Amino acid sequence: MNTKIEKIETNIVKLEITVEKEKFNEAIKKAYKKNAKKFNIPGFRKGKAPMNIIKRYYGEGVFYEDAINDCCELTYPQAVEEHKLSPVDYPKIDIAQIGSDKDFVYTAEVTIKPEVTVSEYKGLEVKKEKYNVTDEEIEKQVKAMQEKNARIMTKEDGTVEKGDIAVIDFEGFIDGAAFEGGKGEDYSLEIGSGTFIDNFEEQLIGLKASEEKEINVNFPEQYGRDDLNGKPANFKVKIKEIKSKELPELDDEFAKEVSEFDTLEELKNDIRKKAEEANKAREEAEYKEAVIEAVCNKAEVEIPKVMIDKEVDVMLKDLEMRLQYQGLDIETYYQYTNNTEEKVREYMKETAEKRVKTELVLEEIVKLENVEVSADEMKERALEIAKQYGSNEPEKVVDAIMGSQGEYLKSQIVNEKAIELLVNSSKEIA
Repeated sequence: MNTKIEKIETNIVKLEITVEKEKFNEAIKKAYKKNAKKFNIPGFRKGKAPMNIIKRYYGEGVFYEDAINDCCELTYPQAVEEHKLSPVDYPKIDIAQIGSDKDFVYTAEVTIKPEVTVSEYKGLEVKKEKYNVTDEEIEKQVKAMQEKNARIMTKEDGTVEKGDIAVIDFEGFIDGAAFEGGKGEDYSLEIGSGTFIDNFEEQLIGLKASEEKEINVNFPEQYGRDDLNGKPANFKVKIKEIKSKELPELDDEFAKEVSEFDTLEELKNDIRKKAEEANKAREEAEYKEAVIEAVCNKAEVEIPKVMIDKEVDVMLKDLEMRLQYQGLDIETYYQYTNNTEEKVREYMKETAEKRVKTELVLEEIVKLENVEVSADEMKERALEIAKQYGSNEPEKVVDAIMGSQGEYLKSQIVNEKAIELLVNSSKEIA
């Protein structure tokens, strides 16, 4: 096998690969043995006709397709390895020369990983955001706990007030016609929650149980449905029942009831501590992202379109899976968000490009810094995975995990080390 390489565009190369005629004829013989039983030649039992008779009967190229596939599957990877290429897509194959009496020559045009120039990545000055816990946040969480532990009482007398729960039947109309999704029965609506559009909830205030009222509202311009966007609507509403919340007193007894603490002060201190820990984790995570972004902004790389498209494919597949967990399908999602696959793909492109660039830049830093992973580090990570899956004897499945996920684990660990290097060498600024 002989190969030549030619640069076509920035990240596209063309390989010319020559397979000696002897090797190509071997591939033809292999194709004959594979397909002989398919041919029915007069004067021969099915599958017993000699190769030259089949060629004469069906033509010289009858076995070419399988022979070409066989040769390409063998020689293309060898050519890629010889020229140390990193393809990011399937090659476009064209036949340059073919025949049983001549060398088989074909070209493979393929997009490869781009070169990355990282001129500056250590000692970058990066702003670190700080998040302080306020007394208002603590009170808000305590209030939420109070709301969660409220007793719901039926109001025998009185009218709907803000904070009450109104159990309602309703039906919506646009231009006098009922619309899809605009009807509900025994719906519990907390007044003031902002669950319904416009000032729907406010118009229920003052009504008594069993009373009915017609309510006029306007759908938002960007509601998400073409048949409702910006439309005025009329709702016929009946109050079935009114419920009020009876909130518990915020005192030491409340703290004992809802937590392991004896006093309200201890409960608030615990909430503050957890909030501070969460803020610290958020600060570190955001700073790490900021450092990576700063490094990527300093890097130069021309990303092939196919790499961005493939990342969009991954993102779209991830969206589909998340929707499935929620009991939805992608077509329903498009319908209710007034989207199409084309719109969503276009929206995802910017994030996809950022992800691809980050991956390429980290790969380059791994090379520049000669970041390596030891066998012990691989085993430790595989053991963590085994424990996460709840294995009773995690040590026994470590080798299996390393075998099936070895390359992924290695990539994960080296990237983490590269990021740690970047963060440790950066300079925090307020």
